[in-house]
Amino acid sequence: MQRHLAFAALATSLLIGWLAYSPGLHGTFLFDDFNNLAQLGAYGRVDNFRSLILYLSSGSADPIGRPLSLLSFLIDADHWPADPESFKRTNILLHLLNGLLLYWTLLKLGRRLGIEEQRRQPAAVLGAALWLLHPLLVSTTLYVIQREAMLPAAFTLIGMLLWLSGKDRWAQGKWGGLPLLIIGAWGCTGLAMLCKANGVLLPLMLLTMEWTLPDRSNPGGDSRRFRMARNILLGIPSAFLILWLLTKLPGVFRGDTYSRPWTIGQRLLTEPRIICDYLLQLWVPRATGTSVFNDGYSASTGWLHPWTTLPCLMAVLLLLTAGFMQRQRQPALAFAILFYFAGHVLESTVIPLELYFEHRNYLPAMMMFWPLALWLTGPGPLPYLRFALSALLPLILALLCHARAGIWGKPYEQAELLANLAPTSPRAQANAASYEAHEGRPDLAIHRLKSALAQMPDEAQLSLNLIDIECLLGAVTPQTMEMAKFSLTHNRQQAELVQNWLVQKINDVSEKRCAGLDIPALNSLIQAFKDNPYFSQAAGRQLDLLQLQGRVALVQKDADGALNDFNAGLAAFPKPDGALVQAALLGEAGFPRQGLEHLEYYKTLKPADRGLSGMAALHLKLLDHEHYWDTEFDAMARQLREDSAAQAAAPTKVGR
Repeated sequence: MQRHLAFAALATSLLIGWLAYSPGLHGTFLFDDFNNLAQLGAYGRVDNFRSLILYLSSGSADPIGRPLSLLSFLIDADHWPADPESFKRTNILLHLLNGLLLYWTLLKLGRRLGIEEQRRQPAAVLGAALWLLHPLLVSTTLYVIQREAMLPAAFTLIGMLLWLSGKDRWAQGKWGGLPLLIIGAWGCTGLAMLCKANGVLLPLMLLTMEWTLPDRSNPGGDSRRFRMARNILLGIPSAFLILWLLTKLPGVFRGDTYSRPWTIGQRLLTEPRIICDYLLQLWVPRATGTSVFNDGYSASTGWLHPWTTLPCLMAVLLLLTAGFMQRQRQPALAFAILFYFAGHVLESTVIPLELYFEHRNYLPAMMMFWPLALWLTGPGPLPYLRFALSALLPLILALLCHARAGIWGKPYEQAELLANLAPTSPRAQANAASYEAHEGRPDLAIHRLKSALAQMPDEAQLSLNLIDIECLLGAVTPQTMEMAKFSLTHNRQQAELVQNWLVQKINDVSEKRCAGLDIPALNSLIQAFKDNPYFSQAAGRQLDLLQLQGRVALVQKDADGALNDFNAGLAAFPKPDGALVQAALLGEAGFPRQGLEHLEYYKTLKPADRGLSGMAALHLKLLDHEHYWDTEFDAMARQLREDSAAQAAAPTKVGR
């Protein structure tokens, strides 16, 4: 009877989870979704083996490229643009699956600790439900691209389940124990890493489990042979991971920035503050959470700057100490603490990622509420109060989760909320201003952007958005142009955004829809972009800058000037896709002869070494192997020759 009730409670939790998240199905794509999911259309519709291979190898977020995550997006669409609802539905279903896997894992962990079944069943259900329904996870589940964080969590749980089953079979002398251990430790690590690089943490997490949770279900399970296998399967990969992280420490002393507004040392000082904020949100949940735009988070510049730096560092050290010291008395608590910190080893230490993202808690927090669930379902005083809390806490979390998911289902309200939650985030302010302008309130958008620029004058996305919105009203002011030139000269990290914006404005300027934004004004913005020392030094950026000049020349019908600029860009950084784009621009502008000359010029150059490795380098090799560039060049040259012939024949037809 106890087991049936547990299954019913689990099914109810999953149903409540679906209902809590369903309002978020009506939301839109957001921020990183566009950059990453656009690969669905990079090589046409993904409907054959060739396009599939090119798509799966196109990832560049990790050295491995996250191909399994990319594959999962084909569940929802094989082209781009696409409808976000299907992607969000799949994410919710994956979240529910992870809740089910977590229940199963906690059930096995309870058995490992020797907890009686009548207690470990409800504890597993409650521990899984508290995680499943937590509002902090909404920003992972409904943010489409964060499926890349959810999939490694699934493979981590599967790996734990396989390891625990393999350990049981080993201890009982049954066949298959070692294969299950190998598949769980190394096979699932490989699959998790194909989703996202932090899948490499699985051996460390299994080692944490082995060290903190005594195996009371198999008293003779820790034999010498098993310990040897464990050290090989878990200890060696974990040691290599830690050693690799230690190789990054010299960057702390050198003051490396990796083009970030902080050094690696400052990042290490900042992360304890962030960890404490994560933990506060996990244990004091709220419907709003924090913003998904965290580019405005300020780094710690010293032990007391801000003053919370040192207290948060001490709090983290105390928690780690408690995790180590409670291993004998409270193994489940020790496991939950150390599992959480093991899950942050990559993304919250010396890797120069952005400082703060809620989705980094998705996997580490999985074991967080199991000790509480064990206490609430265990023997002791106040049984009625604990029973009430066992029912009430999931319900409260579900209501908060539903409220937050509802915000994600209303893009305009979400944009306003995210901007209010992150007043120092340029992304949040620019995003909110865009929604305000499209909702018919450009006055609010302009006020927002000008206020933000007064505080953050070097943020190009703010000044460029301000130009866009003023153009909606018909004219851009000289003051806004000056702010834009300043931000383009001083901005550090938004070269691609600026490049894309300038391309769009060059396309628009010939239509003369915005007073004050003409060719001379665009040239002044491009010059400010060129004067930026953070952007202009890279060879690849030189190609982009010269392409901008060539585009302006085409608007002025200066074909030879455009050709000279395009050729100079290729000379600085020869790459086939650059040549194709620029030849196409010449052809579309009515200069197919110059387009053909540009393609011929590229053939005289040695392709640039892009300095790529991992999946990005493999992707280029696959393109070469498939003769992709040869095919594209032949097709482009053929089209340009046809256009040139038609152009030459046109006067004859007129004469007739």
